[in-house]
Amino acid sequence: MAGWAQDSNRTMRVVAVPIMLFISSMLMALAWLGHLKFEDAPFFLALLAAWLIVFPEYMLNVAAVRLGKGIYSGATMASLNLCWGVICVVLVSTFYLEESMNARQYLGFGLMLVAMLLIGAKDQSDHVPEVESTPEEDRA
Repeated sequence: MAGWAQDSNRTMRVVAVPIMLFISSMLMALAWLGHLKFEDAPFFLALLAAWLIVFPEYMLNVAAVRLGKGIYSGATMASLNLCWGVICVVLVSTFYLEESMNARQYLGFGLMLVAMLLIGAKDQSDHVPEVESTPEEDRA
């Protein structure tokens, strides 16, 4: 039964980390670009609003990375976070700021999605078994 619980916890982490990184990236994209919709707002009000959005974003990001340790490599989580960030910027610019994109840009962002799948997919060859040391190496 304990093995099942461990597998269930691992599965939850495998799914939760990318979702948490996506939400974090969406909050960051809103902080970066959301204030542009309010051009008449004073700079310091826009700055304060962005900081208020970024603080929970950062807490979610740190929680996701800590939860993902041992499931994903740091490089994989950073890559997912960066790709999600760019995709979320596209979503915010397109749907919130109502900016348009051309076919080449859509293709480029589609390729980023493919890159995320390639980087985030676990391959059995990724597992490198530990090699026991020889007595000569132990003495060194």
